[in-house]
Amino acid sequence: MKIVKKTQAGFTLIELMIVVAIIGILAAVAIPAYQDYTAKSKFGAALAEVSAGKVGFDARLNDGDAMEADKPELAGLAKKDAPTANCAFGSSATTLTCKIVAGPASVKDQVITLTRDATTGAWSCGAATIPQKLIGATGVCTGKTAG
Repeated sequence: MKIVKKTQAGFTLIELMIVVAIIGILAAVAIPAYQDYTAKSKFGAALAEVSAGKVGFDARLNDGDAMEADKPELAGLAKKDAPTANCAFGSSATTLTCKIVAGPASVKDQVITLTRDATTGAWSCGAATIPQKLIGATGVCTGKTAG
């Protein structure tokens, strides 16, 4: 009689538990990194949207017209009560603002403020309550209020 040796078919329980533990560790690192990534992209999109209003703002001032409070549409942006996918806009005589809508908790309802220097015409950007790690080190916007 011939004895046939049975070969292993499948994984042991310990091997499966090790794989599950490794996946858990990777997820614990990847999920916060992904959340920061999405918050950075939402901030970048909102900053790009509000920055588009600088041209219209400057053109209005160059034509001798003053910028009015709560009339961002005069700078070519959406009306205050009609937010876009990224911003609810606002304005004053020297600023354009974007309140970030529908984003991750770290940036949702935060405000980006672009302030125009009346003397030089230079713009500065402030995002006082948005964490600096989400703004980045590019110098485009600071974690301090502009002005």
